[in-house]
Amino acid sequence: MAQLRIALAQVNPTVGDLDGNRRLVVAAAREAADAGAHLVVLPEMVVTGYPVEDLALRKSFVSASIKATRGLAADLAEAGLGELPTVVGYLSRREDQSAPGASPGQPAGAPQNAVAVLHQGRMAITSAKHHLPNYGVFDEFRNFVPGDTLPVVRVRGIDVALAVCEDLWQEGGPVTAARAARAGLLVSLNGSPYERHKDDVRLELCQRRAREIGAALAYVNMVGGQDDLVFEGDSLVVDAEGDLVARAPQFTDTLLVADLELPEAVDHPDDPDRFDGLRIVRRTLTAAPVAPYPPDENTVTPRPDPLSDTGEVYQALVTGLRDYVVKNGFRSVLVAISGGIDSALTATIAVDALGPDSVHGLLLPSEHSSEHSVSDAEDLAERQGFAARTAAIGPMVAAFERAAADTGAPLTGLAAENLQARVRGTLLMGLSNQEGHLVLATGNKSEAATGYSTLYGDSVGGFAPIKDCWKTLVWELARWRNDEAARQGRTPPIPENSITKPPSAELSPDQLDSDSLPDYAMLDAVLDAYIGTDKGEAELIFAGYEPALVRRVIRLVDRAEYKRRQSAPGTKISSRNLSRDRRVPITNRWTV
Repeated sequence: MAQLRIALAQVNPTVGDLDGNRRLVVAAAREAADAGAHLVVLPEMVVTGYPVEDLALRKSFVSASIKATRGLAADLAEAGLGELPTVVGYLSRREDQSAPGASPGQPAGAPQNAVAVLHQGRMAITSAKHHLPNYGVFDEFRNFVPGDTLPVVRVRGIDVALAVCEDLWQEGGPVTAARAARAGLLVSLNGSPYERHKDDVRLELCQRRAREIGAALAYVNMVGGQDDLVFEGDSLVVDAEGDLVARAPQFTDTLLVADLELPEAVDHPDDPDRFDGLRIVRRTLTAAPVAPYPPDENTVTPRPDPLSDTGEVYQALVTGLRDYVVKNGFRSVLVAISGGIDSALTATIAVDALGPDSVHGLLLPSEHSSEHSVSDAEDLAERQGFAARTAAIGPMVAAFERAAADTGAPLTGLAAENLQARVRGTLLMGLSNQEGHLVLATGNKSEAATGYSTLYGDSVGGFAPIKDCWKTLVWELARWRNDEAARQGRTPPIPENSITKPPSAELSPDQLDSDSLPDYAMLDAVLDAYIGTDKGEAELIFAGYEPALVRRVIRLVDRAEYKRRQSAPGTKISSRNLSRDRRVPITNRWTV
């Protein structure tokens, strides 16, 4: 057996920031070298950021990525890190139009999701992702063409095979080729977005693949937010039996260093050069094993909340909001605080993400606002130390009502209720323009699903932190955050009354959400089945849901699609959100 110290750098790149991402890689390699690593691995497409979506179709961007990756190899050599093999993901192109796996009609030079090993100032070996996912948030058949090689690099006398993300999730291809190539270690570069419960699935997958290959497996994942996606890291290493050897924390930039004992590479005359449709391409970087050394104790970061993932979800929401604000150049956010649970949780996430000095609250009471709504909103701001202002909307609403009456169409009923929400939205966006804040929409997934929001009113905003959270999860998150504060001996950030009182839009006298919607526990269960698993009316009724409730919920969801198309992006935390994952036509007469 031979020894190898591997470093997995879970870093937070930004799409399009090639220079900044290069600096991230050099810094990670420097830290890995200081830790005595023999190999350092960074995430999928770390040079460009991920996902690049249709930027991959711009020839200028592909060329810039290739140039940046070559420059990165030179950067590492100039920094004295050229002897440390550094594995990076980047955007490349296929130059050979006749390569196996090419899609008909795609020209030479089509983009590829690629991996490169940087060594001694050059790109020692390159390859490209073989399996291209085309489900959920992924649309890689649109953006890339597949690779047809399995790269195997010999590092300190150990054969290391390289794969990219989906290559690990799918049967065959790089996984089986790595076994045929007698690799002692399979390294997987990933840009794997966060979803609830995915960390357990990920670990089980890595364990299963290691046992199939008969080799240790190192999995590195990026961390941070990119638009509505968030990456939690969770990089890990398992041995050939599938036992967990090392694991990084979630939602934190970190370098996971692990000492491994792996089989020393032995050349066999019958080693295949092609397997399962892939060419096995080998490069020797350092043939001799390292001299034996005392290994350090590997880190296995324990998972918080072993019986619940509520805290994990909360971390994802904080990370997603923080990076959306910071990466897009905003310095502050503006939240309409109503005293209700949705705005209270949104403001709390914002304070945890950005600090109280970067959060501005705006109270917008109307004639229908209860006294406790105002006091609860003021209490929220005081507990968390962010600035809050009040602008009573009554006079503005009255002015609009007079203008509408002058046209011969006085506003009554629902139109009058929605006017109040739209006045609030107009004022929020006006202050955003004037003062440069990013407005945070406070709507939850239950409201977005059923259309229980006012277009250009309470739905306005540039980002919606709890957009993918059912109402029942909103309450759960609020209670978790308060309990966490109490556990730490701090003041709970959310007023208890905001959590316990019946939810209300307060657009008419004594209005409650229950006047318009079913009980949220039942509503969310039906919504999750209809949206999350695409069960139709008959299947939902067969599952035991009351027929009238099912038909009502389906009608609400289907009629609200046009609203969702115009909504702000928000952090995805479920396996089926309402934008990237679920795409249905607005004009649609299929109702069952």
